[in-house]
Amino acid sequence: MEFIINKESLNQAIVDVSKAVSSKTPFPILTGIKMSVDENGVILIGSNSDIIIEKYIPLMRDGKQMIQVQSEGSVVVPAKFLSEIVKKMPDDLHIKVNHKNVVTIQSREIITNINGLNSEEYPNLPVFNGEGHIKMVGSKLFDTIKRTAFVASQNEMKPILTGMNMSFSPNKLVCAATNSHRLALCEQPIESNLQCSVVIPRFSLNELIKLSEFESSVIDLYITDNYFIVKSEATTLYSRLIEGAYPNIAGLIPKDCKTKIILNTNQFLQGIDRAYLFANEWRNNNVHLSIEGEKLKISSNASEIGKIEETQAMISMDGFNELSISLDGRFLMDALKAISDEEIKISFGGTMKPILIEPVGNSAQLHLISPVRSY
Repeated sequence: MEFIINKESLNQAIVDVSKAVSSKTPFPILTGIKMSVDENGVILIGSNSDIIIEKYIPLMRDGKQMIQVQSEGSVVVPAKFLSEIVKKMPDDLHIKVNHKNVVTIQSREIITNINGLNSEEYPNLPVFNGEGHIKMVGSKLFDTIKRTAFVASQNEMKPILTGMNMSFSPNKLVCAATNSHRLALCEQPIESNLQCSVVIPRFSLNELIKLSEFESSVIDLYITDNYFIVKSEATTLYSRLIEGAYPNIAGLIPKDCKTKIILNTNQFLQGIDRAYLFANEWRNNNVHLSIEGEKLKISSNASEIGKIEETQAMISMDGFNELSISLDGRFLMDALKAISDEEIKISFGGTMKPILIEPVGNSAQLHLISPVRSY
């Protein structure tokens, strides 16, 4: 195996596939990056068994030669050292692999040798075909993930809640995530005849949105029995699905309420941000909301530090004009930051019932937050 490759192209591909490599894996082969060369270009693969990222570098890109292939082959190279060596090299790289899997990397007068591993020991990629396939604008998928996935639980006690539920139905995608204390839901219109529901790990989604190539292109999505696959021209991400039945989201959303108010989103967010200065001294980051006449009062206090309170004018209010509730300030801020609309509607069911936050005039997105005790 021998080839010459543009340094920047290889370096960026290594950065991308390294997102899927873990140094803590019990399988030594997965601490490396698989590098394969054939007559069409170079393929790099990184994996931790739950997520796989594959990157393709063609011989030519935008009329410029990226790779000169002298002989084909494959090898697994320790990810940490490959990344650091390529990054520190001054120019294009001449890479050779001998029969003992020793990888020689040369740039100008600098020569480095790394002991590689037999590529035949590296796990095969999941097989998928045209079934369970749709095309989608990448920016739409990214927007939906960013508005939803952050709510997924980080507690492994309930594995199903550590993922985001993606539910496909004809011409619609619904994404939802919950950690039992809060819920985020977002709908997107798409062109699809797919009918299925899968749960994708939060970690995989976080790595997906770091791959900017997906966001700027039309992507292919594939759903298999075990994997969620996202593919663009040069990059493919495979994420293992979480097994199990996701909670019935529709049953969690309250159907009636006692009070509805409309607020300016940014103004309310700033008020919660100020109150959070003292709220984070509490176990549950308590921020207290109360309606007093035509005003909304936002407050928090820490007995050994002090307290803060302010009132904000409501754009409108419907229902009971006296209400008091304590909520997790961090949950509130997360929800408000995920809403880009200028105004929000908050629906209250009572002091110890969840609140519902929705953008005004946009029923395709909502957040549900459970109250916390104020003592």
